[in-house]
Amino acid sequence: MAVIVRIPTPLRKLTGGQADVEAEGSTVREVFENLESAHQGFRAKICDDSGEIRRFINVFVNGDDVRHQSGLDTAVRSGDEISVVPAIAGGLAS
Repeated sequence: MAVIVRIPTPLRKLTGGQADVEAEGSTVREVFENLESAHQGFRAKICDDSGEIRRFINVFVNGDDVRHQSGLDTAVRSGDEISVVPAIAGGLAS
């Protein structure tokens, strides 16, 4: 079951410059494992040492934050879109 993974600019060096990659899997975790096989180093940028999504990385399936679903075990279907979005910190200047 192929899904599209949207890759943020800072991680595109891992995907040969591709902004969108296709990957197989029935959960976000499986998709990321398959991406790791194809693009070494991907998982280390997304997941911490305990295997969970890094706190400064946001992952969305079809626009819904996986942290409000089942995390890495969130189910995906063929044609779904997974977006990886680095958190942006900072304040507003007045």
